[in-house]
Amino acid sequence: MNSFEENNLFINIQQGDEKAFEKLFKLYYGYLCNFATKIIADDVAAEEIVQEFFVKFWERRADLSVETSLKNYLFRSVKNLCLNHIKHNNVKLLHAQKVIAESETSNFNNDYIEVDLAADVAKSIEELPEKRREIFRLSREEGLKYREIAEKLNISIKTVEAQMSLAIKSLRDKLKKYNTFIFYFFVSRAKKA
Repeated sequence: MNSFEENNLFINIQQGDEKAFEKLFKLYYGYLCNFATKIIADDVAAEEIVQEFFVKFWERRADLSVETSLKNYLFRSVKNLCLNHIKHNNVKLLHAQKVIAESETSNFNNDYIEVDLAADVAKSIEELPEKRREIFRLSREEGLKYREIAEKLNISIKTVEAQMSLAIKSLRDKLKKYNTFIFYFFVSRAKKA
């Protein structure tokens, strides 16, 4: 097909001529699929790319502008779609590799243990005697210092210290199956001053 015939075919397609579009499709579909396959080395994906290209080509026909020849436009467009496909697949591959690497280095048992620990800590705190539980929560959850707790509850600092010590000992005994470091992260953040 010479450039004059291509130009007329393109003008007819822009005007909505389905037969002209069908002619273009039949003429170039096979060549474009082979071309795409050479770029991405995947027959099925190559066909999907070319089919997608023709669908968009038809949908945008009125707005398209072909600077060189129609043939060059078709091959350049399919090449760009193939390159985008490769980039997209590389991003997916890198993400998959990252997830696999993280899953191999991560110990999911620790994640489960931390969830269990949080539930067990909450349960153990609820089981503390009422005054001890109140002192512990004021220290841990509200971040009050022992002196502030003593003033708020109108008790001595020594009483606060004793109750906190008993609370932590009780929690440590109930939660001894957990890693000591994790236990202290959840429980022992009391402020003494």
